[in-house]
Amino acid sequence: MMIEIWSKPQCPFCDRAENLCKQKNFDYKKYMLDVDFSREEMFEKFPTARTFPQITINGELIGGYTEFEAKVRSEE
Repeated sequence: MMIEIWSKPQCPFCDRAENLCKQKNFDYKKYMLDVDFSREEMFEKFPTARTFPQITINGELIGGYTEFEAKVRSEE
């Protein structure tokens, strides 16, 4: 399972998503706004996104932190 976290600086929910991955020993890649991608690229990749983070698992959009946490907890 490969998790991608599309993040921005000073984002508590982005930090929570990363911490959850660490707690569960998940492999993940974190992409940072204005370092790894631009806002334009974000909205091209996730046209309906309005919040950070946006999280994918194996290329499939899960949503933000709340959706990601619910998915992780449901699979425990």
